[in-house]
Amino acid sequence: MVELYHDGGPFMHPILGLLIFGVGLSIYKLWSLLWASINTRKFLKNIKGALSEGGIDAATEVCANTRGPIASIFHAGLLRATRGLEHVEKSIVNAGTIEMAFLERGLIWISMVIAVAPMLGFTGTVAGMIGAFKAIAEANDISPSIVAGGISEALLTTLFGLIVAIITQLFYNFFLSRIDSLVIDMEESSAELVDVLTELETAK
Repeated sequence: MVELYHDGGPFMHPILGLLIFGVGLSIYKLWSLLWASINTRKFLKNIKGALSEGGIDAATEVCANTRGPIASIFHAGLLRATRGLEHVEKSIVNAGTIEMAFLERGLIWISMVIAVAPMLGFTGTVAGMIGAFKAIAEANDISPSIVAGGISEALLTTLFGLIVAIITQLFYNFFLSRIDSLVIDMEESSAELVDVLTELETAK
């Protein structure tokens, strides 16, 4: 593998840099999404129990001590619970928008790696082919041994550029899927919280 890397020419260095950057960012993103995930059913049960036993203050404390975007939007909504359901819903929407931005943070850079890595590979391909044709012109001969180096460099940069793009694309697709799942949980849980608060307000 090291020999192939050296045979790929100078364009292999930025491609390797993109691989390190993309995988490092993907590992951090994976950790942050896993950290944001909680047992939604259990959390909702805790919130309902806190509301029935200790009221808004107890439920707010449960949210403050729970990680993740769902707890954050619940916390924002419960802080406005005394002002009415309209304020709760508005706070939940605003907090949800902020949490969405946090969930999507970093995806643009992963997308950049997916786009740039193959382009660098293709640029290395062009450079390798130019070198091959230049060798032909200088030697005034078209024998395979003369052009082999340039063609090998051209193919290797394309290969490694595509490999980097494929690896980061797999991470990217997983992240989109996980974010979509979290957003659905946020929407469903928020609707359930509003229903619970509506029932409490009606019962007064």
